Amino acid sequence: MQTVYLLRCSDGTYYTGCTNNITKRLARHSQGYIHYTRSRLPVELVASFAFKDKYKAYSFEKYLKSGSGVAFRNKHLV
Repeated sequence: MQTVYLLRCSDGTYYTGCTNNITKRLARHSQGYIHYTRSRLPVELVASFAFKDKYKAYSFEKYLKSGSGVAFRNKHLV
């Protein structure tokens, strides 16, 4: 099971990622192990989406990082 997740950082930016263990990944973000979020702590989980197919998860993550995906995020998820 793959999870695509969206975090809101303390500076108002968003981080989109994909993982097979959301609990451990969020802990790594909170502990400062992830480069992008290290200087933007604390982070807040805004949304998460579970996929059985990892390729569909990666495709959705890529979409959320695209221009139209950012517009979708801003209109429907945040």
